Amino acid sequence: MAGNRRPAVGIVTAADSRERSLGQLHVYDGEGKGKSQAALGVVLRTIGLGICEQRRTRVLLLRFLKGPGRAYDEDAAIEALQQGFPHLIDQVRTGRGEHFGAEDVTRFDRQEAQRGWDIAKGAIASALYSVVVLDELNPVLDLGLLDIDDVVRSLQARPEGMEIIVTGRGAPRPLVQMADLHSEMRAHRRPDPGDAQRFDAQGAIEIYTGEGKGKSTSALGKALQAIGRGISQDKSHRVLILQWLKGGTGYTEDAAIAALRESYPHLVDHLRSGRDAIVWRGQQEPIDYVEAERAWEIARAAISSGLYKTVILDELNPSVDLELLPVEPIMQTLLRKPAETEVIITGRCKNPPAYFDLASVHSEMVCHKHYAEQGVDLKRGVDY
Repeated sequence: MAGNRRPAVGIVTAADSRERSLGQLHVYDGEGKGKSQAALGVVLRTIGLGICEQRRTRVLLLRFLKGPGRAYDEDAAIEALQQGFPHLIDQVRTGRGEHFGAEDVTRFDRQEAQRGWDIAKGAIASALYSVVVLDELNPVLDLGLLDIDDVVRSLQARPEGMEIIVTGRGAPRPLVQMADLHSEMRAHRRPDPGDAQRFDAQGAIEIYTGEGKGKSTSALGKALQAIGRGISQDKSHRVLILQWLKGGTGYTEDAAIAALRESYPHLVDHLRSGRDAIVWRGQQEPIDYVEAERAWEIARAAISSGLYKTVILDELNPSVDLELLPVEPIMQTLLRKPAETEVIITGRCKNPPAYFDLASVHSEMVCHKHYAEQGVDLKRGVDY
């Protein structure tokens, strides 16, 4: 949010943006948390838009290196998707349930990787899916379990409208070179066993920031995860999604959240605030302060009440960075929140505020490549 009026990548009002029809190849990699969450956020947006516009949408989630015998963070989110939107999502898991290095690769690992890739190739060639998520394909390629040339050829030959999302650490160069979007999740802070007692006492606080794509989509993934966790534990797990700097109409996040609320009534509350315009530094208007404070008062009361198990504060960081909100009340609210309440904070931030020090997870989305920079129009349900 610089002082001039040159729009940053991806920062457009939904009503003004043109839509692309060509599917793109997204690559999310890096050491930070949020890669699989971002992919699931795109899935939720796509399903929500398909329901809203009454058009056929189908998703394949193909998860490499995630065999049975071990639980994963995104399991609950996928359960929520499958229960909420039956017949729209197919899931395949391959591999074994433990971590291993290149020196530990077995014949079984190669067979499982090939089995998953054969399914993926068939799904891509069939053109039956709107979105194909190849979760943890990057480390599979890094371990040499698949022929990279075969993967590249198949991805290049994908149907025109199909969106493909590849996740995992260590994306190989050929994949990065052909990608239309490449976002690295850079870890500034990850859960540390030495800090476990402190963070358990204050509850989870996760922050997703940076110039790259994946912040709000990761937040949508966290909403899914929270709902799924409640389903698996057979108890209510209410979610509040508050969004700053996102006034106006036409955002497909609304369609995604509306779809969630239809499938899980009484579990999801949502509020957007702000003008239908970009707020530039030095050009703030009185209404910007009023809208930011209005949303914060709701957030503060919701967090303190303990009514919600997960509270998502989308675009709070740039609101603070633009000095629309003071830092100290946010700091105090987070310090005093109920231990069982999880808070997710997103958005770009030039000067990290003090509450960043409270986070158990801080991932920076670093944009290495974005198709918008090449003049490609954004696509509803995927980009915004």
